[in-house]
Amino acid sequence: MLQYYFIRKSTNQPFYTTGYQQTNNFEYMIRILLCISFMFCFVGVQAQKNEPPYILVLGVAQDGGYPHLGCTRACCTMAWKDESMRRYVVSLALVDPVSKNWWLFEATPDIKYQLHYFQTLTKGLYNFLPDGIFITHAHIGHYTGLMDLGKEVMSTHDVPVYVLPKLKKYLETNGPWSQLVNLRNIQLVEMEECGFDEREDAIPLGDGIRVLAYRVPHRDEYSETAGFRIETKQKKYLFIPDINKWDKWDANIIDVVKSVDIALLDATFFDSTDLPGRNLASVPHPLVRETMGLFKNESKETKSKIHLIHFNHTNPILWDEKKQKFVEQAGFNFAKQGERL
Repeated sequence: MLQYYFIRKSTNQPFYTTGYQQTNNFEYMIRILLCISFMFCFVGVQAQKNEPPYILVLGVAQDGGYPHLGCTRACCTMAWKDESMRRYVVSLALVDPVSKNWWLFEATPDIKYQLHYFQTLTKGLYNFLPDGIFITHAHIGHYTGLMDLGKEVMSTHDVPVYVLPKLKKYLETNGPWSQLVNLRNIQLVEMEECGFDEREDAIPLGDGIRVLAYRVPHRDEYSETAGFRIETKQKKYLFIPDINKWDKWDANIIDVVKSVDIALLDATFFDSTDLPGRNLASVPHPLVRETMGLFKNESKETKSKIHLIHFNHTNPILWDEKKQKFVEQAGFNFAKQGERL
């Protein structure tokens, strides 16, 4: 029983509302402090039990990160000098506070920093390794972090890795990735491509949590490219970090964005000035200005669902406050490393 007591100012002696025999003041003070601490812990646990799943942004940059290897332009010089400006390669964490499970989206070259970063953001409340990893495609910024799960580094055991069929075959039949499979460092789980009216091929992860894979057009040298739809009871998220122009997709991106609550979309380049002297047809990502133009006549609510992500080191959204305000004043958002969605 929690015993409340007060100190009489006149005698400096305690009296107890319970009427129990007086005991050492210090002992009761310790008991009360322990009870208060227990109550705060209990409230914290109850709050977590009621907390819905959410997304953490663990990285926002294109495959080479920011700053970029070999870049001596002003865009990267700032980040070389100021570590606070540096950004990891694009990656998300899906977190379920109730089950204490979490899942990683993309295994980037920055995976060792991002797993540590996740522990910092969540105050060490979750396992260090995710309960599964979802990978969009076989470009270096999206899957090469798997090597850190091998025997040379963590030597993990049967970490589930969710991939579309062509990527599964690629990882099974090409070293060094096949060694991860053979040594059971990872366990490949084949996903089925879902249509926009289909839900039977979704991967169930927990109470009301599931992930669907859409096939999107991209440079598919070694694998197909997936976009993921993440569904919880409370929210629906769209994650498409890499895609060719929106009109190359057999889906209407405006309709797809309207069907979710938050859409994290490819924003590799801001406009055609990002790569002077280079033919952007060879890297046909949708430009930020193109995406904004496509949605310019849509409602404020629809625009606000879009969170731009996967920024090339030349994309001024990474460092230019004027460009950032330009995006936000137009009603859109850009993903920020460490933010919770």
